[in-house]
Amino acid sequence: MENKTSKGNRKALFVVVIILMASAGAGVFYWIRNAAYETTDDAQIKGNIYSVRGGVTAYLNKICFRDNQRVEKGDTLFVFDTASLVARVMQARAALQNARAGLSISDIQSLSNLQHADASLQTALSGKDAIASANAQLTKAQNDFSRDEELLKINAITQVQYDGDKATLEQARASYSQSVHQQRAASLTSTGLKSQAEAAHHQITAAMALVEEREAALQLAEEELSHAFVLAPCTGIVTKRSVDESQYVLAGQSLCTVVDEQHLWITANFKETQLRKIKPGQSVNIRVDAYPGLELKGKVQSLGGATGDAFSLIPPDNATGNFIKVTQRFPARIQITSFSEVKNKPDGRIDFTLFPGLSAFVKVKTNGSGN
Repeated sequence: MENKTSKGNRKALFVVVIILMASAGAGVFYWIRNAAYETTDDAQIKGNIYSVRGGVTAYLNKICFRDNQRVEKGDTLFVFDTASLVARVMQARAALQNARAGLSISDIQSLSNLQHADASLQTALSGKDAIASANAQLTKAQNDFSRDEELLKINAITQVQYDGDKATLEQARASYSQSVHQQRAASLTSTGLKSQAEAAHHQITAAMALVEEREAALQLAEEELSHAFVLAPCTGIVTKRSVDESQYVLAGQSLCTVVDEQHLWITANFKETQLRKIKPGQSVNIRVDAYPGLELKGKVQSLGGATGDAFSLIPPDNATGNFIKVTQRFPARIQITSFSEVKNKPDGRIDFTLFPGLSAFVKVKTNGSGN
């Protein structure tokens, strides 16, 4: 009887030992497996959220979407009243045409002044030649008359010849004086026309500047007109509309918000004690709370530059007597690389849409680095 009891105790002890060894092995396996991962459920899907604002001050004529509607990039969201904007464009175009016409007139006037100045300069130059010729004739007449005076004293010439040479001298003097006055007048005229040509050149510069100013005004008016049609900045969901049709909207006023659904990522906040194992490039498994069974694949893209408390509006002040040590959280950006099949559906897939703000659970494969 005692032998049977002893055998039974040994069997029970053997079973207990086997169970303990299996449990220990399972525990070691679980620890080894999870030692290569870092996990957190403090994670959210993030995305670009665009605040759409008006670019003109005008009445809102039309809203081209319904709240929470999906839109494509470039779709028209709002249409403003364009009557005054079109009038500004037409006014700017007319002013530009007028400025260009003024530039053409200035070009013609400048060319004409340059031609007159050149002609006057040639006249002044020819006047110098005329002075030289008149001076030569005057010198000859003076020499002839001086010789006649000596010859007349000895009666070598007649009085008539003497009077003729004297008249020739007076005529040469008059011609010389006239040539000098004509050359001076031509020189003054040339200087005046040259000044007019320079002034015309400055007028061309001013006219060109006016044309550029009018072109800029037209470009600004056309830009304002283009802002009358507000387009979707990205493909996504349009929401939080804050205006109504026929409302007077100011430039820069918020109109709605567009949530980009194509460029999403995960922001996961890890404990500072986990940070030493996490590095950019490590693969990540992601589960979204809204879609049980859906697994996403990703990789660590970057680590934040500081803990979450460092970016808070009122950072904690630890230089007090009531210090309580709290484990800090450090943000990491995780890029979503692919979507795996959903395991709990017969066809392997479900319809799902990811939105910024959804909670997630992330598991980073660290391969035991940092130990």
